[in-house]
Amino acid sequence: MDNAVITESYRCVRYFCTTGSGLEPLLVEEGKRKLLAIDVEFIPGRVFFTTDAAMESISQLKSAERLFLLLHRSPPIRAPVNQAKAASVVQQSIVGDSEVWKGALCTWSRLRARLTDVKTTRKRKREEGQDEEEDKHTETQPSHPRDTQSGVSEPQTDSEQPKTTFRVSCRSSGVVAKRFSPQDLSRLIGSAITKQLNWRADLKEPELEVNVYLSDDYCVVGILLSSHPLAKRSYIKHTGLRSTVAWAMTSVSNMKCALCALKEGAVIIDPMCGVGTILLEAAQECPNACFFGLDSDVGQLQKAAENVEYAQLTDRVQLLQASAMGIPLPSGSVDVVICDVPFGRKFSCGSSMAAALPEIVEEMERVLRVGGSLVLLLSLQLSTLLKKKILKDALPCPATTGVGSPASDTLLSSETDTCVTHTHSENAQLSDGLTLRPFCSLHTHSIHKVSLGNTDAVIHTYTKTHGH
Repeated sequence: MDNAVITESYRCVRYFCTTGSGLEPLLVEEGKRKLLAIDVEFIPGRVFFTTDAAMESISQLKSAERLFLLLHRSPPIRAPVNQAKAASVVQQSIVGDSEVWKGALCTWSRLRARLTDVKTTRKRKREEGQDEEEDKHTETQPSHPRDTQSGVSEPQTDSEQPKTTFRVSCRSSGVVAKRFSPQDLSRLIGSAITKQLNWRADLKEPELEVNVYLSDDYCVVGILLSSHPLAKRSYIKHTGLRSTVAWAMTSVSNMKCALCALKEGAVIIDPMCGVGTILLEAAQECPNACFFGLDSDVGQLQKAAENVEYAQLTDRVQLLQASAMGIPLPSGSVDVVICDVPFGRKFSCGSSMAAALPEIVEEMERVLRVGGSLVLLLSLQLSTLLKKKILKDALPCPATTGVGSPASDTLLSSETDTCVTHTHSENAQLSDGLTLRPFCSLHTHSIHKVSLGNTDAVIHTYTKTHGH
């Protein structure tokens, strides 16, 4: 059972973060690298870790959605058949030792105060240039009524202290979900907390939120540290692609399971940039790179321009109106092409995205330098098209197909080091006279499925191995 809120070191705290499906390995590596986290492990949608890192560093995790203080993680609840007894077991299993909750409340208050300081500092920096008195007022006003009482004042007796207000947010699956609805579970757990801890339920404006996750495999209980999601970026004005997925596409090269190795000084383009979310995430990770955003939609470019200005990146990100099927850059001039391909919407040429995809990828391949990376976020349908339909009609690639090796074995045997070709364009001729189809220079690096909330998508990454 994992119920250590604070370890032997006073500053070392046990947390967990929620994240989108498919991003758990990224968050594990990010926590180890940025926070020097220990005891890092994950279950679907949640990553657990222990660290003594400052709250400022923890709040900057890019692949996390929300941050929680872990109360305990235990095996699944085995509720009796009798409904009344089952309710009692659920209550006891969730609440357990009241002393653990009292200690967690003190730790939560301390961390909340530090998190408030971080937010205040960031807000003050962003509002630099405004009236100094306004900045001072912002700094001295706590964002939470309990922040001024978070462990720094003299202890009060139980009768003098105001009751802690709370609400319970519960998600369940499996057997427990069949026995109790989320609302029933929240009421059961809330009643036990009120009785054993003397806290007061408040569904509208609680001081803290208790998060409970029950399944056939796990029982996880934590306290939300901030109502402001980590995934909500302070430098983005207009939201587009989910920021955690955008960051995953542009994650730095020294992360073991990075999906795209962006290096310092690289030229990076997004030929269908939309509001510029991917470019902004990439710019945060690569401070010395040069970025170009293209889009055929003037409205999207206007929002992208506002985002770039809001993020104070106008000197590093250039935007222009252009089609992804006619990128106005020389061949072999780009280090990384990265793109969230629209999901089945009509493209500017009037054809569907499925029909336009081969020509779009061919143009991306053209501008990419040898050794450069192509990163695409695709719908499940477009991913299947790129992996199978385009590959199915492909000719052998001279660079990778051995003498006597069937092309289909080379092309479809695995998702690693796959030679991607198609027959939608004219053949290119190599110096030795061999025929080279477009896409033949693109070799698959990884194919990674991720969740966008209401749908799934797939990140394809390729490396250009040679020129035509």
